Amino acid sequence: MDIDMEKIDKAVLALLCLNRDATGTAWKGFDWQAMDRLHERGLISNPKRKTKSIELTDEGLAQGELHSRTLFARG
Repeated sequence: MDIDMEKIDKAVLALLCLNRDATGTAWKGFDWQAMDRLHERGLISNPKRKTKSIELTDEGLAQGELHSRTLFARG
């Protein structure tokens, strides 16, 4: 199967956005390669830190909210 990594990245970013807590951080338990790509694009903080969470940048949050609506909203 030929996998579209851009679609994977959109889904991961959307899930990170939906998963963030009151402090704005999100648990980073997703595929490391996807997390690295999102970090390289400036959408999340460095996932290679010792903490178990990441922070979404302003652009990452905006894109994550858009992808959340596009991928997961009903009707």
